[in-house]
Amino acid sequence: MKEENNLVSRVKRYSKVTTSMTSLATKFAGKKYLNIDLSDQKYAAQITEILGNLKGPLMKVAQLSATIPDLLPEEYARKLAELQSNAPPMSWVFVKRRMKAELGENWQNNFKEFNQEASFAASLGQVHRAKLKTNDYVACKLQYPDMSSAVEADLNQLKIIFKIYSSYNKSIQIREIYKEIEARLKEELNYSLENKHLKIFKFIHKNNSYIKIPNVYEKISTNRLLVMEFLNGKKLIEYKNAPQKTRNELAKKLFMAWYLPFYKYGIIHGDPHLGNYSVDNKNNINLFDYGCVRIFPPKFVKGVIDLYFALKEKDNKKIKTAYQVWGFKDIDDKLMNVLNKWALFLYDPILKNEVRKIQDSDSGIYGAKIASEVHKELKKYGGVKPPREFVFMDRAAVGLGSIFIHLKAEINWYKLFHDLIKDFSVKNVEINQKKAFKFAGL
Repeated sequence: MKEENNLVSRVKRYSKVTTSMTSLATKFAGKKYLNIDLSDQKYAAQITEILGNLKGPLMKVAQLSATIPDLLPEEYARKLAELQSNAPPMSWVFVKRRMKAELGENWQNNFKEFNQEASFAASLGQVHRAKLKTNDYVACKLQYPDMSSAVEADLNQLKIIFKIYSSYNKSIQIREIYKEIEARLKEELNYSLENKHLKIFKFIHKNNSYIKIPNVYEKISTNRLLVMEFLNGKKLIEYKNAPQKTRNELAKKLFMAWYLPFYKYGIIHGDPHLGNYSVDNKNNINLFDYGCVRIFPPKFVKGVIDLYFALKEKDNKKIKTAYQVWGFKDIDDKLMNVLNKWALFLYDPILKNEVRKIQDSDSGIYGAKIASEVHKELKKYGGVKPPREFVFMDRAAVGLGSIFIHLKAEINWYKLFHDLIKDFSVKNVEINQKKAFKFAGL
């Protein structure tokens, strides 16, 4: 039974999405042009409910939008930043239909038990706990129906939303942001590709016993069903009031889970929110969801490191060169100074050899205040075209920083960073990437 990106599904999706987004666009226009007060929590709750019920890419885009200053009113951004796993799950009737489509009429013969209630429901699919005939417990990640149609419909609507945004906000040209979101969303539909991403991270962390990555049961996995080892653990947020030593330990492991793949392999886990991590009874980190993975050219990684040292040395020539390696165009002194404010904020925790928090404030979205200030200055400067690579690099840094705020971690970030880059070379990253790709079959 093949699920297709069919015209009927697309038309239904267009109708549903257009109605909802027209309502929201009207409110945003009122906010911008008529000075209508949208600070009432009922409006923020409403947008969350609409996007949660739509499921699919728009819910994922909503999470991304929460990190782009001034794209949405602040109260909306805060609400959407929490929108991670609140999508209403598919009913059991739909689940049975989807499982039959993936594994055939007798799909239940593969399992001794299969929970009818979803353990986790997100933007593109939901997870059910099950037990195999071998008595192994597994997590079955099942994609919602007609997601290919939803992606196509939602991306077209996103173009319209971004055009509206660009019409009254000239500070950032968001064409490349759209292209990056489009590419990553289409990749997330392919669970076979996610399986390969998972193997890449398994290879990267093969010597790190404190990072747990689930095994995949490939014989009963498909492009839209991923059956993985079930990893037990508590939610990371439950450690918010744990002893300082424990919180610091978890933060260090999370730092390595994300930054080691980037600086050694040029690869990032592009979706670092609280729902994608759990902690086992030995305080090891369980890492989930490999649909959103970004692979960078090794020279880009070098550009990130070069920018750090250039900022530290206050060498404007090296700073401009680093931004150009990142992909920014036409860097003059004025633009460089504006970009430096954001860069210095991101690099600030690793500039001094000392134990400290990730930022002084424990409240709000990580970097929200400084990002807003930079954005206002970019408005005065004129249109800036962020490179595609910047989108998920920035998102991941903000997401991980927000987790460190939740944990109230106090660490020597400088030392962790310098330990990772001490033997860096572009050639080593190239070699490491090839090895990881070969292991994963990419």
